[in-house]
Amino acid sequence: MQRWLMKTEPGTFSIDDLAARRTEPWDGVRNYQARNFIRAMHRGDAVLIYHSACAQPGVAGLAKVASPPKPDPTQFDPRSDHYDAASKRADPRWTLVDVRFVRRLRRVITLDEIKSLRGLGDFALTRRGNRLSVLPVTDKQWDAILALE
Repeated sequence: MQRWLMKTEPGTFSIDDLAARRTEPWDGVRNYQARNFIRAMHRGDAVLIYHSACAQPGVAGLAKVASPPKPDPTQFDPRSDHYDAASKRADPRWTLVDVRFVRRLRRVITLDEIKSLRGLGDFALTRRGNRLSVLPVTDKQWDAILALE
């Protein structure tokens, strides 16, 4: 099992939205490195749901990968904000997985708290200028973050 962090803007889609829907396709990722991480996911992988672009960014809940990677249908829909005219059905450019709600954290573990942790190694979340919406998390990073709960 691998571990991941997936960012979402809570004004658009939050851990509460995931809790209400139970399972949701994680669509709209349009960064090649993040897409490659999605392509490396497996059903059952653990996910930290991270709220970004909000007053208090941080880890808000837990989820699991609920499907194997598959083509993101929004890339083919001209009405979608995530439409990509260059992507072809025979060779889709963008990928998604379904994500299943596990639980809300008792409190949001803030980015400042995560940054203050020692020994996380080269963690993309705390790297200056990182904009990836999907990134890998080591077992050590996972345990250190959840220990703050």
